[in-house]
Amino acid sequence: MKNTTIKIVFVVVVVAILGFVIFKSNVHAPTEVTPTAQITGDTADFVSLSVMPGATVSGQVTVVGSIKGAYFFEATARGALLDANKNVFKSFPLTATGEWMTSDPVAFTATFDTTGLTGPGFIRLSNDNPSGDPARDKYIDIPVVFQ
Repeated sequence: MKNTTIKIVFVVVVVAILGFVIFKSNVHAPTEVTPTAQITGDTADFVSLSVMPGATVSGQVTVVGSIKGAYFFEATARGALLDANKNVFKSFPLTATGEWMTSDPVAFTATFDTTGLTGPGFIRLSNDNPSGDPARDKYIDIPVVFQ
């Protein structure tokens, strides 16, 4: 009986040690965030986007998000896909899904197609600026990788 107990304790200890070693080998050090993986522009207005900075996107994509700071006019703001040099490749509308006449966060949805884009780029969220005054332009650039 004593030998059986010792064997069981030994097996449990060995399994625990192996489990710890395997767990530690699967834990990776946090990767350093490079400047290209950071949101730029009017970052204080950014609340959320269903595509994370640095994510790979491909094909037709529908996103949901939230921005504050009065980006919407008539429940619409502007979105664009930019290449790595921040040249506009495609534009698309952001459609408010709730109250948009506020400077509080406004939830939105948008759909865009990344066909024809590859490599690093950006999803740009821009305010609808009916005045046309460049001083009132606001934008948020979220870095992504197009595939």
